[in-house]
Amino acid sequence: MTPETLFYIIIGIIILDFIIDKILEALNAKHFNDPVPAELADVYEKEEYEKSQRYKKERFKFGLISSTFSVLLTLAFILFDGFAFVDQIARSISDNSIWIALIFFGIIMLGSDILMTPFSWYSTFVIEEKYGFNKTTKGTFFLDKLKGLAMTAIIGGGILALIVWFFQIAGDNFWWYAWILIAVFSVFMNMFYAKLIVPLFNKQTPLNNGSLRSKIEQYAKSVGFKLENIFVIDGSKRSTKANAYFSGFGSEKRITLYDTLINDLEEEEIVAVLAHEVGHYKKNHIIVNLFASVVTTGFTLWLLSLFVGNPLLSEALGVAKPSFHIGLVAFGILYSPISEITGLIMNYISRKFEYQADNFAKTTYNGDSLISSLKKLSKNTLSNLTPHKAYIFVHYSHPSLLQRYRNLKTGN
Repeated sequence: MTPETLFYIIIGIIILDFIIDKILEALNAKHFNDPVPAELADVYEKEEYEKSQRYKKERFKFGLISSTFSVLLTLAFILFDGFAFVDQIARSISDNSIWIALIFFGIIMLGSDILMTPFSWYSTFVIEEKYGFNKTTKGTFFLDKLKGLAMTAIIGGGILALIVWFFQIAGDNFWWYAWILIAVFSVFMNMFYAKLIVPLFNKQTPLNNGSLRSKIEQYAKSVGFKLENIFVIDGSKRSTKANAYFSGFGSEKRITLYDTLINDLEEEEIVAVLAHEVGHYKKNHIIVNLFASVVTTGFTLWLLSLFVGNPLLSEALGVAKPSFHIGLVAFGILYSPISEITGLIMNYISRKFEYQADNFAKTTYNGDSLISSLKKLSKNTLSNLTPHKAYIFVHYSHPSLLQRYRNLKTGN
């Protein structure tokens, strides 16, 4: 294969991926005006439903514009030898392979972030503001940006530096070292994410003593779930949208409730949502997901080790001198079809897990309370009640509201 052929394959993959994604989004958008299923007729009042329709259509149009800009930017960067240009800048600053890689990716990520910031700004301060979701201040918006960039530089840069170093000392066998590194890091982050990362962006406080905490603790005791850490996070600092999640293992496990969730739901509904989260833990979904992620990472790194040293990858992107970082970029694009397939599999498994967690909540607590909570959360986020089946299959990590309702009511 020649570099030119590989170049066209890379361009073809980017364009094909974009086209498939837009077709799916268009199919989904065509179903925005479908009749609401009878089971969900009580989710919206007429005016609220009309508002949700406007919100979905506006987000669809905005997504089309922003994703088109992004893909055109990527194609232009490749066609006009942008990677070669940035590579030259990095090499003019240092002759150390690790620093070259860090500078190279640093420039690309910073440049991409700057160019996409106007879209993020519009999404937050125009669309989300218009529909009453946004609570983010301009100061918080930019502070989040700076914190995110700093975390990427420190954590992402550190991992990248080690991987490049592994490649230098171990050659094609670097993937073993990289796999171990990422696996250990993944376990560590699953354990301590809530303690180390979340406080950089949000304030977490223990749930106060009272009827809600008593109900949660009583339920946890009834299912043999030792729970000492129940926290409330100030999600209202950025949005009115609500959430709850489970994190950690062993003594580090905790349940976190958004303050918006507490404000939006009745206590019985909140406990039902937490029963769902406990179901994930009891069914070992967190462990299975972590294991699947580690295995997938190992496969990806192994495949990378077979190709990253091939000069064809660098030459295809217009860079004459072969290097690990350029090979990594080319491989990332070429690997995307495989990544899409693994993503489909993981989403399928995730949806199955959601059904199992719902069933656990229904069996151990109250299915009707979970249904009412799901309906309220859908209403408060103006969510789509009639998504296209193909869109669900490709993009949804959770079943649709209608699918979850029918499963909770009939088990089908």
